[in-house]
Amino acid sequence: MRLAFLGTPEFSVACLAELVAAGHEIACVYSQPPAPRGRGHDLKPSPVHAFAESLGLSVRTPASMKTAEEIKAFRALDLDAAVVVAFGQILVREVLEAPRLGCFNLHASLLPRWRGAAPIQRAIMAGDAVTGVQVMRMSEGLDEGPVLMGEQVRIDALETAGTLHDKLAAVGARMLPVALGAIERGAARETPQSEDGVTYARKIKAAEARIDWTRPAAEVDRHIRGLSPFPGAWFEAPSDKGPVRVKALLSRVEDGEGAPGVALDEALLIACGDGAVRLLKAQREGKGAQDAEVFVRGFPLAAETVLA
Repeated sequence: MRLAFLGTPEFSVACLAELVAAGHEIACVYSQPPAPRGRGHDLKPSPVHAFAESLGLSVRTPASMKTAEEIKAFRALDLDAAVVVAFGQILVREVLEAPRLGCFNLHASLLPRWRGAAPIQRAIMAGDAVTGVQVMRMSEGLDEGPVLMGEQVRIDALETAGTLHDKLAAVGARMLPVALGAIERGAARETPQSEDGVTYARKIKAAEARIDWTRPAAEVDRHIRGLSPFPGAWFEAPSDKGPVRVKALLSRVEDGEGAPGVALDEALLIACGDGAVRLLKAQREGKGAQDAEVFVRGFPLAAETVLA
């Protein structure tokens, strides 16, 4: 089929690769505009943009798909269908109706749970046991269209947003060509989403990344894993040179009692409002991520140290 692919982050790259490998004609790739990245804050293309250019595909990076110019350009592509995977913009009706067969979205949750921008992180933070990937026909509402195909994925006890991201990306990349084949044959079955159980995965804000040690250990653990590796749940630890910001990247719940935020041993067991969490991986500001035993050799935290 003649397709447009709309995607931006690393999650979307494998999906584009599979569509190319399946022999679909990619008329154009759309991605968010280049943004400041890295320490130098230089403008760099998104992962999808860079990958598409490496394949010699045509790329457009409009700040908005709502302008008359972009709608006209999209219509002129004469598409069979458009595939959207974490693009980052809302598509207006004129865009949704332009392809002959419609626009289809790969979403990283089991809809209607976790509609919106951060379904992977929110599923872990909420303590969900399973999540998944689904292909749906797009409508003007936020992730409200009928579902064509889906697959469940278990969320393991030590799952982070990073590891779950990779699992879901692999499942989604495998699923997309199958779904498009069914769409092309007219064999896709569309199931309306339930009106019950709707939740929204609001965008992760920097202000919510700081760890609140007064919360129960189970919640702190999910908070840490749900925000790992990015943006990273963090706390401040005392040092001779003043407070040092530390990101907690992996944890598990363990037995322990004490004032919230107090280290209960020298191996990163930290008391919470109810119980304790053991930090298994951490990262000091300006340093790389380290397993706990390596971290404490370079930055010891004695028992009774108070973390903020």
